[in-house]
Formats: sequence, structure tokens, C-alpha cells
Amino acid sequence: MAEDGIAAPVVREVKYDVNSLAQIEPVLKPQEAELLFEFPMVYVIHSAMKNQLTVYVGETNDIKRRTLQHLGQDPSHRSDWEALKQEQNAQMIVIGHEHFNKSLTLDIENRLMLYLSGSKAVTKLNNRRTNPQGKYYPVQERDQIFSEIWGKLNQINAVAFPVEAVIKDSALFKASPFHELTDEQQQARQLILDRVANALQSRATGQLILVEGEAGSGKTVLLSSMFYEMIKTLNQHGRSLKSDETPLSAALLVNHDEQLKVYQQVMYKLEVASPKSDNVAKPTHFILTHQTSDPVDVVLVDEAHLLWTQGKQTYQGKNQLFDLLQRARVVIAVFDRNQIIATNGYWEQKQLAELEGQAAKKHNLITLRHQLRMQGGPAVERWLTALVQGHEVLPLPQDDKQGYEIKVFNDPQALHEAIKQQDQHDQNHGLSRMLATFDWPFIQGKTDEHGQPWQVRIGDWAMPWNKQMKPESAAAKRQVQKLAWAEVPDTIDEVGSTFTIQGFDLNYAGVIIGPSVKLRDGQIVFDASASCNRRAKNKRTLADNTKVDVSQELLQNELNVLLTRGVHGLYLYAVDPALQAALMAAQSGRYSLVAEDKRQYRSDQGQ
Repeated sequence: MAEDGIAAPVVREVKYDVNSLAQIEPVLKPQEAELLFEFPMVYVIHSAMKNQLTVYVGETNDIKRRTLQHLGQDPSHRSDWEALKQEQNAQMIVIGHEHFNKSLTLDIENRLMLYLSGSKAVTKLNNRRTNPQGKYYPVQERDQIFSEIWGKLNQINAVAFPVEAVIKDSALFKASPFHELTDEQQQARQLILDRVANALQSRATGQLILVEGEAGSGKTVLLSSMFYEMIKTLNQHGRSLKSDETPLSAALLVNHDEQLKVYQQVMYKLEVASPKSDNVAKPTHFILTHQTSDPVDVVLVDEAHLLWTQGKQTYQGKNQLFDLLQRARVVIAVFDRNQIIATNGYWEQKQLAELEGQAAKKHNLITLRHQLRMQGGPAVERWLTALVQGHEVLPLPQDDKQGYEIKVFNDPQALHEAIKQQDQHDQNHGLSRMLATFDWPFIQGKTDEHGQPWQVRIGDWAMPWNKQMKPESAAAKRQVQKLAWAEVPDTIDEVGSTFTIQGFDLNYAGVIIGPSVKLRDGQIVFDASASCNRRAKNKRTLADNTKVDVSQELLQNELNVLLTRGVHGLYLYAVDPALQAALMAAQSGRYSLVAEDKRQYRSDQGQ
């Protein structure tokens, strides 16, 4: 019995066969047997087959009947159940609790799918539905009951069921389609499904549904959930959105190597995609392998602000979004104009306004407004908005009730030590990393002029840029290739950039603001001459063939991406002396209000 009076769950593991449940029942206490065999319960079947860990999660009111169904009927029409039936080492874990009812078991089942999708050891995960529940009794006990269940599962098999902190740090977990959606996300999801169903009634192509929202507003979770539902739930349960009830064809695209790696692992694990099906890919690959004469039903694009709006060596078109619209009946694109960071993805304001206007006219413009990543309150959001978009350094929020921490450090070494401290998994927060604006040289696949890794250098302090680690063995290399940059343990001693961290969460982000960001006359300015980011510094050719410098906007967006990665906190150090002094003053509160509500840094020497 827990201290607050909630009973402990009953969790037992047996061999997955027709006899094991009958054998375990006599050795259980009467109340335990009643909870497992006469009440709603949850079960997990797992087996390591051909070096692959396969897991199935389910819930039922009659585990004996359901087990006989899985062993008898299901193998005749599903190859996955036939494989589990033939596997000699397959095990079944049965889970009961005195407060289990239908709603709670469905929620526990969904939470197990969420956690197992974040387990790196699990290579195949089956369930075939998402079932997050709304309000019910006793929903207030769900989190505690689930944590106790997961703890017992971890004791049974720590490989398949790692500790919760490890799961929650996983990029796979954060991109899982099994997260419970907020009311805002639920409304957006239903609106999108309705709009897709309406669009598919015709044979026309090129309808755009634009989902806008700032960093951390839940766009990736919404998109992941939609893709899973379209492929797995609707298709496999015969509920296609198409009028002719044929299976819906869909592809999930992202123009970011690290995020693509995560999506592929999640969707391959859930068997809604595979290398052979090729429906989770980069936009250029999709464009080159699909014809306009044979459009797919739906294309979902994450990080659509990273799509190219001009040609380059590997892409000979003029605009990837327009090319996708020619190859799909519906394109669902999640977009944040404040995360456009390269000239080849730059949108002219007039062109972007026309795109948004066309979507809005068809009621296809959806905006997510709630901040879900950063656990800070409105004061934190206002401070960051003022810094990045208002170009002002305001006093740091001192009374954030959510526990979000912004801290300025005297030097990069102290910043690194603090990030390493937060990264320890035996603390409350893990997966913290160093990041920096792209103000130091780096060329992928090469070394510097001394044959050494490219480094971020500030005075006597130096640390390698991301992607510099060389695994010692082939096995280690394969393991690293499967992980997002931030998840590789050794990258705690590397510095990440927008190339590796955009689209991802960190618990604490330690950001070095390089010399391209300065403070002059009380205002933040962006100095392109101090940046090494050629993708932001190259001039952009506009529709009228004029060439313009858009580096100010893109460098601002680069800073925005880096500063909005942290869930629980943001640690800062600025290379520019004036900006660093202003940030330190903001931390100590040495500010004064001046005319027109402009806040200006006032040092001891004056400025």
C-alpha cells in the first residue's frame, strides 16, 4: 500500500502459452487473482526474436479468452501473431490494479505505448490504436499508478523497460504519436481530419493545410499523431478518409537529418513505415521519386520552414513546397517563420502572405498558440521575445512559478560545468547540452588546418563542434548512427548548433551567444561579418531577380532556435563584452527605465 492509500499494482510475468495463466492462478493471493482474471487489466507480450525485441501491448476484461484468441485465431491472419506463437522465449506480463476500470486501463495501455516507443531496445511495437482518455474517475491517480507499474516492469526487464528518466530523455519518446494531445491540439487534429476528408472527395491535387506555431507549440507531436492515425488506425480498421474507402496513402517528410532519423525509428518500430515503403523521407527524395501524374493522398511536412525555396545541386526545382503540392492531393505543413535559418529556405514576405491568405480563405490555416516545451510562464516568454525580436535585454524573470531557470555565467567553462551537472541522470533533469551560434568555422567531414577537430574557441577555452566524435568500433558507430546528436553520451563534451538541435528538446540548454550577436547603444544587433554561417550570409535572389542581404533576419532566427530548446532552463554566456555585461546586469537587476518604456543597461561605468 502506498503512503497516500493507493494500492500497489499487481504485476506478474509468465511464459506466453496456453498453460501459464492456469498455472499461475493457484499461487496468487485471492485478491490478486481476482484483479487479474475478473477485472479490466493490461498485458504486455514481449519476445527477443532474431536480435529484435518485439512488444505487444493490450487491455482486456478477460485475459484468458484474449490469450487463447492471440494463440489460436490471430496467427491465421496476422504474421506478427504467428511469429510470437512460434517464439519459444516469448513472455507475457499481466497487470492489475484495484482501481482499474475501462478508461484507466485504456489510458495505461496508451501510456505504455508512449513509453515503449521511447525505449531504444524495442524494435517492433504493436497495438494498432491510440487511446488517450478524457476525464474519468480515478484519472487523478493515473500518473502514480503508472509510475509504479513501470517501476515493476523495469525490475522484470531493465533493457525493454528502462527507468522513466531515460525514457523521457529519448528523442523517440518526444516524437511519439502516443502523447496525450492538449485541447488545442485535439481541435486542430479534428479540423485537419475534417479538411482532409473534404479535400479527398475530389480528385484535385494541391490543397494546403498550414499549421503555424512558434518553437515548442506542439507541432511535431500533432503531426506524428496524425500520420500514425492515418496509416495505422484508419487504414487498418477500414475507416479511410476517402469516399471510396480505399486505403489512404500518406508520407511524412522532414528536411532535417537528425529529425528524419528519429521519425524513421519511431515509425519503423510502430510498423507504419519501413525502408521498403519509403514513406518517411526527405522532401527532395520524395519529389524525385514521385510523379505529378500519380499523386499520393496526403503529405505531412514537419519543419516546413526548412523546405528549400530555390534550387541547389541536389534539387533542381524552384520551391519544394510547390513541388509537393503537385504530388499530393493534400499537404499538411507545420511552419514557423521565426525558424527559417538559411537563404535557400527564405520566403519573401509578399509570397508568404499570399500562401497564408490562400490557406485562410479555405479555412486551412491553423495556429497553435500554447507553449508546451519551455516550462516557464509568460514572464519567460516575454523576456525571450524581447531579447530575440525586440533586441532588448530586460531584467531576468525572478519569480517564475513553473521553476524555469535562466542563468548567466561568467565564462564558458563554468557554463559547461553547470550543463554537465544537469545532464547527470541521477538528478531530476537529464539530456542537457552546450549550443552555440555558428560563429566558429566548421566543415563537415574535414578537419581544421592543423588536422584537428573544428572547435568553438573563446580565449583559452575550447570545445569541439558537433559531429566530431569518432566511435572506436563498428558496433559503436552503428549505435551512434541510430541516435540523435544530443542523445549520444559523449556529445556532452561537444557544442551543438541549429544543424543538430533544431526541432529537438533539451532539459537545459547552455547557449554560447557568439560574436555575431552584439549590444550597441542599448540594442542587440546582428553582425554577419562575425558569423561563419554561409547559409545565412549568402545573398538571396528575389522574384524580381534583385539580390538582397537577409542575414539580419536569419541570424535572429538562428538565435531564436537555440534559445528555445530548453524545457527546464536556459544557461547563457555571450562573447561580446557589452552583451555579456548587459546579461550579467539583467541577472543582478541593475536596470533603469528610460523614455518610451525602453530599458537600457546601466553599468557601473555607464553606457
